[in-house]
Order: sequence, then C-alpha cells, then structure tokens
Amino acid sequence: MPASRPQRQPRGRARDAKPQFQRNALAPGILGAVAAFVGPALLGQGIHVVVLFAMAILALIVAVFAGRAGQWWWIPFLAAIAVAWNPLYPFPMEGPWWIGAHVAAGFLFLTVGALAKERVEE
Repeated sequence: MPASRPQRQPRGRARDAKPQFQRNALAPGILGAVAAFVGPALLGQGIHVVVLFAMAILALIVAVFAGRAGQWWWIPFLAAIAVAWNPLYPFPMEGPWWIGAHVAAGFLFLTVGALAKERVEE
C-alpha cells in the first residue's frame, strides 16, 4: 500500500477563515441592472410595469445596504431611481433620454453593488 502524501496548506488565508467584508448589495444590484438593461426593450408594453416595480424596489433595497455599509453618498442616486421608476405615479418619459436613463441606472446598480461592502462581525 503506497504511503499517503501529506496535504499541503493553502497559501494565503486559511480556507475556513471568514472573509473580512461581504457585499450584501451585489445580488440586488445585479438584479436591478438586469431589469434596467431589459427595460428599454419592453417600453410601451404592459409587462414594462414589472420592470418599474423591480427597479424601484431594488433601488430601495440597494440603498439600505449602501447605508448599512456606511456609503451614504449612493443613497440620493438610488432614491432618484426609486422615484423616477415609481410604478404608482410614473413619469411620462419616452424616447432616447429614457433609454439612456435605463442604461445609466443599470451601471449605477452594478457600481453600488460592487463597491458597497460591509465589515463582517465576528
């Protein structure tokens, strides 16, 4: 029977060590970006109201996570998205400016989701 090889220790931090930071806003940020990038294709259709609901709700969720992470400067931009894409009292926006706003909101969702990180308590 051959002798078993000794297992090598992983380089850097141990595998079972907890990360020091976690990005709680990343998943809702990605979902908000998907809704924002799909939104222009659905303009003028009845299903676009789902995009409005998704973007408004996800903007508020990401704003809460950004606030918890101590990055309050993102909150006004996310609140503006929640107001502009409000499905209950929608703004009558159309055309290339509205499509550009969807794209800008999508990139904002991705940026905040990637940058807002919260320290993990042990």
